[in-house]
Amino acid sequence: MDVNQTATDHIYKPEEKQYSYLNLGPTHPATHGIFQNVLKMDGEIIEEATSTIGYIHRAFEKLAERRPFYQIPPITDRMNYCSAPINNIGWHMTVEKLLGIEVPKRVQYLRVIVMELARIADHVICNAVIGVDTGALTGFVYMFQQRESVYEIYEEICGARLTSNLGRIGGFERDFTPKTWEKINKFLKEFPTVLKEFENLLNRNRIFMDRTIGCGPITGEKALSYSFTGPNLRAAGVDYDVRVAMPYSSYQDFDFQIPVGQNGDTYDRFMVRQEEMWQSLSIIKQAMAKLPEGPFHANVPEFYLPPKEEVYDKMEALIYHFKIVMGETDVPKGEVYHCVEGGNGELGFYLISDGGRTPFRLHFRRPCFIYYQAFPEMVKGSMLSDAILTMSSMNVIAGELDA
Repeated sequence: MDVNQTATDHIYKPEEKQYSYLNLGPTHPATHGIFQNVLKMDGEIIEEATSTIGYIHRAFEKLAERRPFYQIPPITDRMNYCSAPINNIGWHMTVEKLLGIEVPKRVQYLRVIVMELARIADHVICNAVIGVDTGALTGFVYMFQQRESVYEIYEEICGARLTSNLGRIGGFERDFTPKTWEKINKFLKEFPTVLKEFENLLNRNRIFMDRTIGCGPITGEKALSYSFTGPNLRAAGVDYDVRVAMPYSSYQDFDFQIPVGQNGDTYDRFMVRQEEMWQSLSIIKQAMAKLPEGPFHANVPEFYLPPKEEVYDKMEALIYHFKIVMGETDVPKGEVYHCVEGGNGELGFYLISDGGRTPFRLHFRRPCFIYYQAFPEMVKGSMLSDAILTMSSMNVIAGELDA
């Protein structure tokens, strides 16, 4: 014993605090994707969180820079695959902006219908998963039937479901068929009833409210400093929506509200998405009621594939088909940025063209990447179970997170 220490000091010396470290991910089911959070735990309380990404790095920006413009939509499918058509259409509009293509009004309205269906499908998944993470599995299974209905509509439009590769530069590959309209009308009739039942299950459920209110909050100021957008920003009280701030595809023609929250917590994020689904239904109905007549694609034969039957017996169609498929069509030099309101925030495409057959530089603004930067700060001091709930309410999609 040190001669300077008293006997009391030796006996009652406080022990150093012991922490444990927990790897939440990269392959944990509660992370909803392949990414890792190293949590420094004081019992059940999170003292510190360190986020790690890169486990499914696919380099899709570099992949896209080595492909002709029309071959890039399948890559955008793999970003936020819960609402892939929005990614596809956002990319098509970016290229159209570079090329100076004005698409017909009918195409714009059809795109709005598809994008709002995709938004509903995205929010259905996110909010149903929030229910699961609070212990309510029933709503998840019930709501997924509605997501299937949306996927069946995709299938009628483009032949694909999850990774849709929907549409073309300049419009759609074909007009909506009577069967497509039948499925959309069926969905518009059935979905409100199901959505209302889902709300009755959770919105005022005491257990659900106790688990989500005050869980993973973020202030509007802090959310803006991280560059939050979408439902996560609106839940914090900031009414920023790309569809209103920078209207595209004729969104200015439709009347809809931007729901906002107050506390920026998990409950507000859930409620904002719930209300946005009602607003999306309203937009779809308005678009169908006001749908203009006209072609389903722009008159740009140098970028829009001709009908296959014309390729067999018309020289001009054959030449255009060959040039488009082989990437031989001239593209102007330029630099453009275009963004759309994705399922989980502002999805942007920054494109530089040097006049070549592929993009010279391409960068995707991925909202999930931004949200994940704030995750450690949002969960610090909370319990482990709250961290899982916070993550699911932010709708972080690993496929979009890793560029």
